[in-house]
Amino acid sequence: MSPRDAARAARTASRQTQSLTTRDRVGALERMADALDTQASRILQANRLDVEAAGKEVEAGLMTQSMAARLKLTEAKLQTLAQGIRALARMEEPIGRVLKRVELADGLNLRQESAPLGVVLIVFESRPDVLPQLIGLALRSGNGLLLKGGKEALNSNRVLHEVITEAISPLPATLFSLVESRSEVAQLLDLDDVIDLVVPRGSNAMVKHIQQNTRIPVLGHADGICHVYVDKGAAPALAQRLVLDAKTDYPAACNAMETLLLHRDYPHSVELIAALQEAGVRLYGDTHAQAAFGLSPAESFSVEYGDLEATVCVVDGIDEAVEHIHRFGSGHTDCVVTEDPLVSEAFLTRVDSACVFHNASTRFADGFRFGLGAEVGISTSRIHARGPVGVEGLMTTRWKLVGEGHTVAPFSRGDAQFTHRLLS
Repeated sequence: MSPRDAARAARTASRQTQSLTTRDRVGALERMADALDTQASRILQANRLDVEAAGKEVEAGLMTQSMAARLKLTEAKLQTLAQGIRALARMEEPIGRVLKRVELADGLNLRQESAPLGVVLIVFESRPDVLPQLIGLALRSGNGLLLKGGKEALNSNRVLHEVITEAISPLPATLFSLVESRSEVAQLLDLDDVIDLVVPRGSNAMVKHIQQNTRIPVLGHADGICHVYVDKGAAPALAQRLVLDAKTDYPAACNAMETLLLHRDYPHSVELIAALQEAGVRLYGDTHAQAAFGLSPAESFSVEYGDLEATVCVVDGIDEAVEHIHRFGSGHTDCVVTEDPLVSEAFLTRVDSACVFHNASTRFADGFRFGLGAEVGISTSRIHARGPVGVEGLMTTRWKLVGEGHTVAPFSRGDAQFTHRLLS
């Protein structure tokens, strides 16, 4: 099947899915979650092939250890995925939800309803656990999907796709098509008449390439340059716990801390820096951090390391911290650690990022952790969806007007009047 035919088939299948009852779609999601549990050994066997191949790539210097780490699936991870799919099944029906009802005139009633976007192309690297999340979100929202995973996870993605399409039968397999070659992606990026949205999930270079090579709207983020600002009155144990979690829990994630901002008068800076270094984090500093902590100079303050590395900058206070985030950050996720309510409120109000936290690790910026069941990705766009994108980010709206033979002419002549009365 050609890329255009696959996109058209996904649209046809999505329209069929939209016409199903809520019970039918929920049932498909529950079968999908059950399959992730019952077919775990089959999935993990395929995943081992990818992990073993990645290990050889790492040894040959062709792949980073952090990228290889993203490939690994475990029974616990599959159980978490199944849990997220079941959470999606329990959600309120997103399709056809009435958002607004207006009486335009006597007997002429208008309503605005939620509706699926249509067909979404998602290009993702390394992480095969992304695939079930994406299919679950699309199934719940009534969208068709074209999925392109990284070649390093080919075996895992194939088996996951097989397991899921078998589970959701009799829904058409064309609802979620797996794309395997880069040439097909290039062709799909030209199909702005068939595909409604592109979501890239991967490296900065990959995201920027897609943004520059398609007319289709792109949702996502090119960088995950996340900051943690430790204020002068931050509790030392709390600050250390949050900073270590934000950097070391999963350094390859886009919501991991990349820059630590320290108030110049924070009295426990030396202990915090030592804790990071003891955890294996390589630190680079601005001129103040170099002098205070003996760090190597940072080449840039706009780096997404994706590894056990971070930049440390010393600031005079909340104003300089906010200015630094806006100048060097990517608008992804930023956190303040403080016991001062005035500082926390200023930070939460003034920092213009998709996710802004107080005394909570940046690693919470995630669709599952936000209670969305799963996420398509994290968007730093200011149009449509922002932050972790769940079902609502895959919805648009449409208007439905019901009349009794109404025509515009009487209103144009002034013989009839609009009431524009909001209805409950």
